[in-house]
Amino acid sequence: MLDIYKLGEDVLYTPTEKVKKFDSALKMLIDAMFDTMDEADGVGLAGPQVGVSQKLFVVDDRKGNRIAFINPEIIETSVEVGPYEEGCLSVPGVYHDVIRPLGVTVQAQDVNGKAFTIKATGLLARIIQHENDHLNAKLFIDRLSEDDRAMMVKVYERKNKTKKRKK
Repeated sequence: MLDIYKLGEDVLYTPTEKVKKFDSALKMLIDAMFDTMDEADGVGLAGPQVGVSQKLFVVDDRKGNRIAFINPEIIETSVEVGPYEEGCLSVPGVYHDVIRPLGVTVQAQDVNGKAFTIKATGLLARIIQHENDHLNAKLFIDRLSEDDRAMMVKVYERKNKTKKRKK
């Protein structure tokens, strides 16, 4: 199991770097990320959330799609957008509607470095966008209005006794 970093911790606000080595260590990290996500009852988990500033995330849309995305790039989004309530393992206990495109096309690599492209809609599209935001040092609450974000931070602080991780 990996530690999940929480709101306020530096790694969540650090831009990520491309994965260059596709080796057994990467495969072990991806497996550990899936295990950690499952244990936390999540549907997605990005590298920065487990202290790894690399462009990678894992998803499980609960419909049989369990996918590791390495060096992902969203190359197209739908014109249609819509709200959907989001939460985050790094901001536990906080939920809010976020407006995002309803569909995305993403290019990425698998754990062996093989390139693939996925067109996603529904929950899978939502998860991909949410996790990809983590790779760009952005949390879902950063997509809210200033007032809503401030309110969500207060809710988080009330529900979670925030302590910074020692360096």
